[in-house]
This record gives sequence, structure tokens and C-alpha cells, in this order.
Amino acid sequence: MHYDETTIDLVRQALIFTLKIAAPILLAGIVVGLGISLVQSVTSIQDQTLSTVPKIIVMILAAAVLIPWISLRLIEFTTQYLTLNQSP
Repeated sequence: MHYDETTIDLVRQALIFTLKIAAPILLAGIVVGLGISLVQSVTSIQDQTLSTVPKIIVMILAAAVLIPWISLRLIEFTTQYLTLNQSP
């Protein structure tokens, strides 16, 4: 099968863009999970919901705070893609 180089480049850019957008939200979840894991190991509390619920809450809050930034990045990505692929 022969794939167009432009298509492969677009998919590559879209995946990298997705990782850049998701990274801050995932990083917030990792930091909270690490902190809760440390508290659980010190106090010997091994409840699953104690680690899951705060991570979900922090990730939702991070996503809500980052909505303006994510929107700007989406607009920039779309504008860049549409201006580069505009046919004369």
C-alpha cells in the first residue's frame, strides 16, 4: 500500500499535538497520584478510591483551567493546517 507523505506528516503532527495538549493534564494526575501514594505508604492505608478519586478530580480541574490554552492551540493547529493545504 502506498501512503501519501502529506497524510503521514499530518497524522504525525496530530499525534504530537495531542500529546502536547494532554501532557499537562496527565502530569497533574501523576503528581497527585505520587503524593497520595506516598501518604498511603506512610500511613499504611491501601484504599483504591483514596488514590483514584482525587486524581480524577485534579485532572478535571486541570482540564477546566486549561480550556482557553487548549482552544488557542487547536485554533493555531487548524489554521496552520488549512493555510498550508490551501489550493490556489
